[in-house]
Amino acid sequence: MNILPLTLQSAERAISDLRRGAMVVVAGKEHAIIVQAAEGCTRDALARMAALSKNTPSLLLTARRATILGLTDQINGAVRISLSHTITAEVVRMMADPAGRQPDNYKSVVTIDLIDPDTEPGAAELGAIEIAKLARLLPATVVATLPKERMAYLPSWANTESLLVVELGDISQYREAEARTLECVGEATVPLSDSENTRVIAFRPPDGGREHLAIIIGNFDPKSDCLIRIHSECFTGDLLGSLRCDCGDQLRGAVSEINKSGGGLLLYMAQEGRGIGLVNKLRAYELQDKGFDTIDANEQLGFDPDERIYQPAAEILEQLGVSSVRLLTNNPQKIDALIEKGIAVVERVPHAFPSNQYSERYLETKQTKGGHLL
Repeated sequence: MNILPLTLQSAERAISDLRRGAMVVVAGKEHAIIVQAAEGCTRDALARMAALSKNTPSLLLTARRATILGLTDQINGAVRISLSHTITAEVVRMMADPAGRQPDNYKSVVTIDLIDPDTEPGAAELGAIEIAKLARLLPATVVATLPKERMAYLPSWANTESLLVVELGDISQYREAEARTLECVGEATVPLSDSENTRVIAFRPPDGGREHLAIIIGNFDPKSDCLIRIHSECFTGDLLGSLRCDCGDQLRGAVSEINKSGGGLLLYMAQEGRGIGLVNKLRAYELQDKGFDTIDANEQLGFDPDERIYQPAAEILEQLGVSSVRLLTNNPQKIDALIEKGIAVVERVPHAFPSNQYSERYLETKQTKGGHLL
């Protein structure tokens, strides 16, 4: 069993604290900030943050979200917005979440600083945005900078105030460390309607995070350029049969196609909603109902169009002894990602299904904006 790296341990605890509405401290090289998820911001939390830091709290948004709000024309990095007394906790929550009611007349009372992702100043702020994403929360946080002199005794001070300290480096390395330390935690034979000879293997990182599944179909030979599918979980499409996407068709179609080919592998990855999580995907659906396409909706929320990573998939393939594959996909990014991780893709096997009145725009957006080969 893998020993839990400190990178995972501290970041995982910070993720848990943020999800339950608590504050954490993100420590960079030059300064440290108190951080709370913006969607859980309250008046009392703002007051406590100001008292602890001796500074006025700020709202951190991704530059993409700030662009939507008309605060900048940049799309990279983040924006720090000083919270004057006229910006209440309710306004903070509304600025973070475009799916709800939007605030009025906030532009005239805000002071903003653009945070460049390529410079050291502001690195802790970018770490605060990243850990909110890791927690599957909106990529918006309320922060306050701690006095520089407190850096000398930060751990003891934070312990006294019941605040967890997470190093910026632990946040930036978390995704890679979580993928690198995946281990098999269970497996079983699971006959399926389209493939009775099927085995499911579960992989989990040692921090107890989300499980990814390797679904072994038919006569699987890892040395034979086997047919595989990398499928991101979709609760609405895979389980409920949603007509808004083609995910359910792709999942069941892949099982059938792999079985017909004699055998292969389906990787079921815990990356709901292109990596933004189920709750945020539902928020994106609300925005789509207001006229935005699937990519625009993600950007309205402050996310990149696709937040998924493919290192976990490459790690599982390596553990299963797979180095060369035929890939069932319409997404060139998956091909490039596997090749970058050392997995040879000898053939792309098309994997498209007919649209319906609810999924037609979704599929069109994947093709025209996402570069999918449909």
